[in-house]
Amino acid sequence: MNFVAMTTASETLFTKVKEGTVTSPKGFEAGGFHAGLKRKRKDLGWIKSNVPAAAAGVFTLNTFQAPPLKVTKESLSGGLLQGIIVNSGNANAFTGEKGLKDAYKMRKSFADVMNLKESQTAVTSTGVIGEYLPMHDICKGIKQIPDYKETTSGSDFAEAIVTTDTTTKEIAVTCEIDGKMITIGGAAKGSGMIKPNMATMLAFVTTDAFVETAALQTALSTVTDRTYNMITVDGETSTNDMVLLLANGQAENNPLSPNHNDWETFLHSLEYVCQQLAKMIAKDGEGATKLVEVHVKGAETTNGAKAIAKSIVGSSLVKTAIYGTDANWGRIVCAIGYSGESVQEESLSISLGEIKVVDYGITTKFSEEEAKAYLENENIHIYVDLHNGDKEATAWGCDLTYDYVRINASYRT
Repeated sequence: MNFVAMTTASETLFTKVKEGTVTSPKGFEAGGFHAGLKRKRKDLGWIKSNVPAAAAGVFTLNTFQAPPLKVTKESLSGGLLQGIIVNSGNANAFTGEKGLKDAYKMRKSFADVMNLKESQTAVTSTGVIGEYLPMHDICKGIKQIPDYKETTSGSDFAEAIVTTDTTTKEIAVTCEIDGKMITIGGAAKGSGMIKPNMATMLAFVTTDAFVETAALQTALSTVTDRTYNMITVDGETSTNDMVLLLANGQAENNPLSPNHNDWETFLHSLEYVCQQLAKMIAKDGEGATKLVEVHVKGAETTNGAKAIAKSIVGSSLVKTAIYGTDANWGRIVCAIGYSGESVQEESLSISLGEIKVVDYGITTKFSEEEAKAYLENENIHIYVDLHNGDKEATAWGCDLTYDYVRINASYRT
């Protein structure tokens, strides 16, 4: 079907950093350790820039936004952040006035210990909803951060923010701006309650590029719409989701904005970082065994392509068929049909990898054995061509397994 990976052209603009983390950019430190919120695993993490950084954020669309989001939004209103404190194991969500006071207390405690302004400090929590934070353990842990600064790392931060994740998620790339090498690093968590329009996920992206604050928010919003908002695991949207982007200017390039000659280089590099983190989240869906990528082309509008891609990747019946290695392409057709987009049956083509199963609305004679063998791979690509325009989109998800039920049936116990 002559599809080309969406990042191929832009990957020549940047270089991936080996074992890159949120501390790969200049002027950032981060760490994480066990503070007692979880039984054994690391549960308290932080990021600090050595100078106040331009900051941008995007947040969950869930009506019930957790107190940490409210506090962080307040801090972001000034356009600058210098520190982020994160706990896992407890979401501090649906906790009322006490939860809000605890989030403010958490922010103040971290700001005091790290010598930061409270107004330039972000607070994030993830975990079980409806339980109050163990503030004694959190404040005690925050006071211990200086003791860990020399022995902990960005990878420890990535480990401290996970909940049901089976692996950490981190990456960094470098690119050239104004003849200077700038670096973009990121870490994320997310495994369950994942749905487009922000999921049960947190992502933290750092860069030493100098970027104008308004341009930074534009860049993050644009990139989020193409990456984090294009993943789904189970159709759930949580109360605590956020993505934060900090740019501290330590690379000393000229201020970046859409008018800068290297703006597209920065934007493509940022998109790659966020796309890879989003794909890691999708692949690590609770109980998942496969990463599913749905590529839709030939659409009349980009939004139409997105709607169809997300409809397919979010279909429980498509997801279970992929888990069972059943080439039941009729489920893909159904998902396209209820996407809300107008599609002409006689123009529709569908492929599972290189195996074409529908060609201009007509079922092809394909080998069930070959299709089953293809669906046994860890990375599954579904290609859809609408033959109705030149717009395209990609969405990411995973299969739906018995383990998803097992994990979520006993999440609190």
